[in-house]
Amino acid sequence: MGTLTVAGRTEVLVGEGFPDDVLPPREGRQRVAILTQPGATRYALDIARRLKEEGLGVEVIGLPDRDEAKTLTVAETVYETLARFGLGRQDTVVGVGGGSVSDLAGFVAGTWLRGVEVVHVPTTLLAAVDASIGGKTGVNLAGKNLVGLFWHPSRVVVDVGILRGLPSSLVREGMVEALKTGLVGDPDLFAMIERNGTKADLEDVVVRSATVKARVVGEDERELGIRAVLNLGHTIGHAIEFASPLSHGESVAIGLVAAARISEARLGFEEAARISESIQKLGLPIKVTGLDRARVIDLLGHDKKRDEQGIRMVLLRGIGAPTVHHVDGNDIAVGLGAVGL
Repeated sequence: MGTLTVAGRTEVLVGEGFPDDVLPPREGRQRVAILTQPGATRYALDIARRLKEEGLGVEVIGLPDRDEAKTLTVAETVYETLARFGLGRQDTVVGVGGGSVSDLAGFVAGTWLRGVEVVHVPTTLLAAVDASIGGKTGVNLAGKNLVGLFWHPSRVVVDVGILRGLPSSLVREGMVEALKTGLVGDPDLFAMIERNGTKADLEDVVVRSATVKARVVGEDERELGIRAVLNLGHTIGHAIEFASPLSHGESVAIGLVAAARISEARLGFEEAARISESIQKLGLPIKVTGLDRARVIDLLGHDKKRDEQGIRMVLLRGIGAPTVHHVDGNDIAVGLGAVGL
């Protein structure tokens, strides 16, 4: 498997199949808690079998799908299971599943006993290119990811064979996150997805996305500066996601369209139409209907990237040239209008 390192502490393995050792070496490890979701249970059970054969105690904990898993109530039930299981400070939490599993597993690991090891095995493209890498964790409370912490996994294992078997809807969701990564840090990645859509080579997409994220997170681990550019499309996207039944990928797609149009109006960005066309080629929406505009604006007011000067939003001067600006009501109106709100 190919290997790269994020922030000097996370080993990312990408290739076909699982490695012989899913977990990195760790002295004193006796127990492993595997958090998973319905669509990934078979992979979690396979890993559990391997770890039991190594003599480890294993507990598999099922979670709800998608953001239903990302609540303090679900986290509490997991804590109670860990207490009964006796997971100690030298032990490990493993998240096997999509982005919601990565977010919750990292959150639980980072807060259990003030922090235990976490390993991610992403089984969706979205988790492989984004959620599992970089150490962001979180649950939803009054807004998207408002409760969380930075807690880096020791290892991320990406089996590209699993990704190739994903339903097309999950490929689209992950591909739009990779598209975003290309827009902020790898114009060739953006061009590859623009050209090939969901047919782009998945291993190349994962490796290139992880490489960008490794570089950015390595420069700014706690999002005090440049790391914020990875939030392109997520400001308006998260508000739409929280206010609607749309998936994360669909919401980010719409958020990218809004950010591109604000960039056009504010900075003279000339590629907004190109971004919209690329998103449509992926089979994702570029407009939203049936939402309460006032509700979306209210949610933007609770965005975690807001500061005393207002909402901070990632915009584009060009493809591969992101910048962070405070936006005002007129900017937001431009963005919302561009996506049908």
